[in-house]
Amino acid sequence: MIDLYTAATPNGVKVSIALEELELPYTVHAIQLGKLEQREPWFLKINPNGRIPAIVDRDNDDFAVFESGAILVYLAEKTGKLMPEDPRGRSLVMQWLMFQMGGIGPMMGQANVFYRYAEEKIDYAIGRYHRECRRLFEVLDGRLAEHEYLAGDYSIADIANWAWVRSYNWSGIDIEGLDHLKRWIDALYARPAVQRGRQVPPKANLGATDEKTKRNARSMLA
Repeated sequence: MIDLYTAATPNGVKVSIALEELELPYTVHAIQLGKLEQREPWFLKINPNGRIPAIVDRDNDDFAVFESGAILVYLAEKTGKLMPEDPRGRSLVMQWLMFQMGGIGPMMGQANVFYRYAEEKIDYAIGRYHRECRRLFEVLDGRLAEHEYLAGDYSIADIANWAWVRSYNWSGIDIEGLDHLKRWIDALYARPAVQRGRQVPPKANLGATDEKTKRNARSMLA
């Protein structure tokens, strides 16, 4: 049994989708970000960085894993699914997973801050992150022009990137002309496990009560 500590964020959605795809039993613990529950001592024992998501594998001596990418790798290796075992195939998955962790996630996160949440709208910052996100999307589109999925077969790399890319409209990013990216977004939306996983937990579980608190909560997502 996996204990999942999460909230309704892109990084949280990555892990719940993976758990659904892998058909692993799990218990959801919705973390109230707006109430800073992720900074409480009990949670810091699970994730010393005070971010979501995190898991505890009760079947592996209560082993805790934090950082969404690390969790995806752990779950894939635990089950032998969603990542090839051969070195070349595994490397491809890891490359596109790191692409999301080092590029898509941070850049879209900054775009969200300046486009949606910042009290002062700074055109330079908004433009800078929108342009960089669009560039990264074009990289994905180019890859998907020649491959159905990012690393050959459907994998944790697709889950990780999709969890962020699907919210392009919220981030204010234009995907006009990126037809291969659009095809891939729609294809993953159609997967039943993706539909189930993206609803975990309900968005109401963010626990924020006002706009300032919501901004504070989202600024601390991992």
